[in-house]
Amino acid sequence: MRKILTLTLIVFTLASFAQKGSITSDQLNQIRKSYDKNDAATKALTNALTNNDVKKIALNRENLGEINHDFKYKVKVKGISDQKSSGRCWMFTSMNVLRPMVIDKYQLSSFEFSQNYLYFWDIFEKSNLNLEAQIKYSAKPFDDKYVEWLFKSPVGDGGVWNSFTNLADKYGVVPKTVMPETYSSDNTRGMIKIIKRKLREDGLEIREMLAKKAKTDKVEARKIEMLGEIYRILSMNLGEPPTEFSYRFTDKDEKLGELKTYTPKSFMTEVLGDIDFTDQVMLMNDPTREYYKMFEIEYDRNVMEGRNWIYLNLPSDEIKKFAIESIKNNKAMYASCDVGKQLNSDIGFNDIDNYDFESLYGMKFNMNKAQRIKTFESGSSHGMALMAVDVDENEKALKWQFENSWGAKSGHNGYLTFTDNWFNEYMFRVVVRKEFIDENTLKLLDQKPIMLPPWDPMFKADE
Repeated sequence: MRKILTLTLIVFTLASFAQKGSITSDQLNQIRKSYDKNDAATKALTNALTNNDVKKIALNRENLGEINHDFKYKVKVKGISDQKSSGRCWMFTSMNVLRPMVIDKYQLSSFEFSQNYLYFWDIFEKSNLNLEAQIKYSAKPFDDKYVEWLFKSPVGDGGVWNSFTNLADKYGVVPKTVMPETYSSDNTRGMIKIIKRKLREDGLEIREMLAKKAKTDKVEARKIEMLGEIYRILSMNLGEPPTEFSYRFTDKDEKLGELKTYTPKSFMTEVLGDIDFTDQVMLMNDPTREYYKMFEIEYDRNVMEGRNWIYLNLPSDEIKKFAIESIKNNKAMYASCDVGKQLNSDIGFNDIDNYDFESLYGMKFNMNKAQRIKTFESGSSHGMALMAVDVDENEKALKWQFENSWGAKSGHNGYLTFTDNWFNEYMFRVVVRKEFIDENTLKLLDQKPIMLPPWDPMFKADE
């Protein structure tokens, strides 16, 4: 009898514990009463929302009349590029920042670098980086954070400014006509899935070889064979990159230049001169971390011997000062943001008041920038070239403009205008030349960066 009572008590206790936090009937009735479906305004809004896109219902009509795309300071740019169904915004943006130099130097009506050429080397080098990391962490168990990270996403389209500079320093650049886009460069998902599958398989093999005490030279030889397979997949989908090519410029008056033979490295020197990418600094606005400190993201690079993503964390107002100075001097900048937040894509305009969800639903959405980052509500999602700013009589920024890479039919003829208030909330990083940064800020670059892990969600690569 005592055993039965004890068992009954245990079952009752477990049942009570399991029910803690569950929604009771009384609580559900209370919740139902809080939604007054017979209220006339609620009825009207429910009818509207169940039959329409929520953004169209929440569109703030009062905000539309204040929009224009005129700017006091604007970098001279020509032509809108299109990354299509790929996550290569960082590559398009980096090249879009540099191409005005080429257009101006040779008096061209337009010019575009080959994104496909560097995309080939980006995925190839990322594959090598992944395999090298698999060798390094081969003794760790599968539930180790590094091992999990390596297998979860062996390669991807995403990157940031340093991803481009690593590739350009090693492989140079070529004109788009020398290695044009293919179906797989415009639509990368299918090819990337195959490469990920192969690299996961390769990672398992490397772990097995090293578990059986394979010699270093045998592992290295097998890695080269694995990279040969990656090279084959890339070549069959993207075409094989040129080692040498002939090219000549045609200026805006249709005058032909001299036909020359180049390597990708010699072409970069020809069109960009002795460019030093380390003269450009990534400035970040991340209110979840300490300002005026340098940070580095471990393994956030694409080339084994290349530079990691390194940045100086600053308040937005300080970043703006340097950005304005750059635009005044006709120098566009790599920049990235949470582009989808409050984006009116029909007119190419971002503002924190574009959509009034609070009035629509009758509730507050109160998180600030730091809270949105911590809760995964916001983070940098897209890179674009920052190339225009409008200011008031005191040279204080009012609005800004991006040159986007979604084609000329997107936004405002391919551009996105955004208010200064939107900059504060959803802009994250800008790459500025050192010549436009003040002396006190430059001294901060001498700090040893604080190393952060590669899986930190704030540092998801731009796509």
